[in-house]
Amino acid sequence: MSNYHTPVMLKECIDGLNIHPDGTYVDVTFGGGGHSREIMKHLGDGGRLLAFDQDADAQQNIIADDRFEFIDQNFRYLKNFSRLHNAIPVNGILADLGVSSYQFDQAERGFSIRFDADLDMRMNQSAGLSAKEVVSTYDEADLHRIFGIYGEIKNAKSLARTIVTGRLNAPINTVADLKNVIVSLIPKGKENKYLAQVFQALRIEVNQELEALKDFLIQSAEVLVSGGRLVVMSYHSLEDRLVKNFIAKGKFSGEVEKDFYGNDQKPFEAVSRGAITASEEEIKNNNRARSAKLRIAVKK
Repeated sequence: MSNYHTPVMLKECIDGLNIHPDGTYVDVTFGGGGHSREIMKHLGDGGRLLAFDQDADAQQNIIADDRFEFIDQNFRYLKNFSRLHNAIPVNGILADLGVSSYQFDQAERGFSIRFDADLDMRMNQSAGLSAKEVVSTYDEADLHRIFGIYGEIKNAKSLARTIVTGRLNAPINTVADLKNVIVSLIPKGKENKYLAQVFQALRIEVNQELEALKDFLIQSAEVLVSGGRLVVMSYHSLEDRLVKNFIAKGKFSGEVEKDFYGNDQKPFEAVSRGAITASEEEIKNNNRARSAKLRIAVKK
């Protein structure tokens, strides 16, 4: 597990789950297994932990324990596979969203702006769509949409046009190819931030991250027992907004719906007021914690 990131806000996540020794818990983003191992320490003989991860590399961290079950699937299939494993209802669900340090550090995966590699960015390496395919085949309007919405890039329209024009001259297959094509649009002194936004937009599109998160959140309300906990950590505003809205309103936009008697129709109540953030000391020791926002909710 040493190549994977140090779990962010580990104590806060475990506290948020409010673990019962004989309960059933789900870690939907297993990765290096840091959170899962900590959950296991709090489980008794009758406890269970299911762990989801679509990245084949995560399987090298599987925990050898009869109470642990690994599911090699995207967390958007939470309900189906929890049912398949006779785990419904569950007492708590943990999600640590985003890309792991391990994935960023694997040059050939194409997630990082630091290395030259094929434009891949697939979390599930058996999936069809890669970042190379996105920049090579999407039309200008679709590229404009993903860079504007997922990357929150101010010159998204010019960026889309530049890519579409650039690929007429030569294929855009690698990280270096993409950087060379868009070099004239990158603001001076903000190169890393701009490229990080470009890569974030492509990664979200390739992995359908926001759609998967919505599916997961809706299903979490369906598989949790009343009084069960949902603990979600996100690293950018697009994810955090979806989590915040779903906990507050039971939906991703608009106002909370009410029943005939005027009661709010939503499955969760927030446990913490606002998002929990990492301490200055943790941020100093683990840079990844800097942008993390943790939200905890209890199922009604």
